[in-house]
Amino acid sequence: QVQLVESGGGSVQTGGSLRLSCATSGDTARRYSMGWFRQAPGKEREQVATIDSDGRTGYADSVRGRFTISKDNPKNTLYLQMNNLKPEDTGMYYCAADPRPPWLASKYGYNYWGQGTQVTVSS
Repeated sequence: QVQLVESGGGSVQTGGSLRLSCATSGDTARRYSMGWFRQAPGKEREQVATIDSDGRTGYADSVRGRFTISKDNPKNTLYLQMNNLKPEDTGMYYCAADPRPPWLASKYGYNYWGQGTQVTVSS
């Protein structure tokens, strides 16, 4: 059973930075496609960034150049470094994992999800 536990959320001012972490079970980070998603109140969940088993990354246009997704396979941990945060980045951030390539997982839905960590950016 894949388990994902996010941490690192918090409250920051515009222009600040946060680093989210997602601890995974077993060697999920090495073998699976993984992604970060966010959901703001009253809005649909949005895919923020993805990374495949080979380390290839993808980003939403709204965060490209400000956010960086990475993983540490020996530590079984996924990260999201968020810089130059804006109020519109506010939301609950979730990590997700799936055995399929990111494009398939995005199309049909990631199979495994964490509980989420809240990020609040004030102006």
